Amino acid sequence: MKIFTIGFTKKTAEQFMNLLEDNHVRMIIDIRLNNSSQLAGFAKGIDLKYFLKTIAGIDYKYYPNFAPSRELLKDYQNGKIGWSEYVPQYLSILKGNDILHTIDIDKFENACLLCSESLPDQCHRRLFAEYLQSHFQGIEIIHL
Repeated sequence: MKIFTIGFTKKTAEQFMNLLEDNHVRMIIDIRLNNSSQLAGFAKGIDLKYFLKTIAGIDYKYYPNFAPSRELLKDYQNGKIGWSEYVPQYLSILKGNDILHTIDIDKFENACLLCSESLPDQCHRRLFAEYLQSHFQGIEIIHL
């Protein structure tokens, strides 16, 4: 099973859509805490849902319970905590939300986890994908 990840920053709408289409992504799973910010440009949730379906026939689902808490994200962004502190706190949130028992992993086949960070290195989408990979067999993670 392939699970993709992508961030929308530092990409044009065309680059973003081409990456999804070229990799045969069938669904975007938006795991941002806030998907309605005007700063998101073409990736604002309501608009992105329309663009994905109309341009590429890709479904869109929004799951804020897969995102970090507002407090954790703010502490990290403001430099109150570093990445090494962020990671275990985020994983604790996933465990606390009991996501393993609330998802149908088969629906993640050729799905793409979306957030804003341009690179997956210090991004919760990578952590979430790796969390799934550690609990379900046969998952290949591909960062777009």
